[in-house]
Amino acid sequence: MAKLVHAHVSVNINDVKEKLVSELRLTPMQAKVFVLIVKDGKKSAENIAQSLGISSSQALEVAKSLVDLGGFIDIKTEFESMHPRFAVVNMYRRMCLRENIPFKKNLLVDNISIVLEKPYDDARTK
Repeated sequence: MAKLVHAHVSVNINDVKEKLVSELRLTPMQAKVFVLIVKDGKKSAENIAQSLGISSSQALEVAKSLVDLGGFIDIKTEFESMHPRFAVVNMYRRMCLRENIPFKKNLLVDNISIVLEKPYDDARTK
């Protein structure tokens, strides 16, 4: 299990969804969909829906919202995550803009992206 401790800021793969909600202001469903795609690779809205037990329309809406937030790219009918280092910082930057918060280095945000790197790479080098 990937666990990283840096300057008393710890994130592990089990609490990464919670940290995406608290630090990036994602909804719990956005966090679930983001982590699903990071771990499994690109999926259609229908595949996201099946994996999470939600409707295809909800899956599509959430995936499109993650495109708007800078976490996903839309490839025809499928959604793919950018590398977590880019996706997580992108979403953090956009959240800072939306909420009028100065954008600066955030160790917890960095640690979220580091924890997601291995599952991301594993899903894409099968």
